[in-house]
Amino acid sequence: NKLGGQPLTLLSNDIQLGKSESVSDTAAVLSRYLDGITYRCFKHSDAKLLAENASIPVINALSDMHHPCQAAADLMAITENKKDLNGHISWVGDGNNVLHDLLLAGVILGHDVKYATPEGMEPNQEVVDRAVEIGNKTGAKVVATNDPIDAVSDAGVIYTDIFVSMGEEHLKDKFEAFQGFQVNEELVSNANDNYLFMHCLPAHRGEEVTDEVIDSKNSIVFDQAENRMWAQMSLLTYMCNPIAWEAYRDLY
Repeated sequence: NKLGGQPLTLLSNDIQLGKSESVSDTAAVLSRYLDGITYRCFKHSDAKLLAENASIPVINALSDMHHPCQAAADLMAITENKKDLNGHISWVGDGNNVLHDLLLAGVILGHDVKYATPEGMEPNQEVVDRAVEIGNKTGAKVVATNDPIDAVSDAGVIYTDIFVSMGEEHLKDKFEAFQGFQVNEELVSNANDNYLFMHCLPAHRGEEVTDEVIDSKNSIVFDQAENRMWAQMSLLTYMCNPIAWEAYRDLY
């Protein structure tokens, strides 16, 4: 609406995507109606299939493998709050889709990223290899550890997410693997004094992060939340009306 468009929201009960109608057919039909598609799903393969068969831009709003829109908002928040990032970006938690694109976006902009996950919860190796390859070109390093203290020591950014992601609620034993991974005052004392705390929200306070950390002066979680709007507006404009995007870029 802010861009003057007319959004059409199609929930799972409104559309037979991949059920009585194939993903490829749905992509072809929606391409006749719309200027762009923003798709939020579980299986990343569905997002790829939709994009491959659509003749209009498809934006991945979230899949089990990637969350690029979140990464765009995150790096925007870091850039806004720190002109010169003193220290690396650290991740403490699950090796999930948010970490995947934080790795990729971080190294693209030349930031070192150090992540700590429990054993067996590491990020997808293909994504890590891709991030390392990009980092070799930008001068950024990717470092893995299973020790949260090691990950946050001298960090400029500390990022966490819920331990059990959407769609994993049935994995009742998974939460136990994250003992010692809570981002609390003791853990963040190992980071730089002016570190930034980040969380993609919603947060499970008292689990992956304490109130003292998420409500501290170092927290920029609501900047991230706001930037989800601005970053997505920029993406929509860039992909659906690149001439307008170029005009806005020249203005600002």
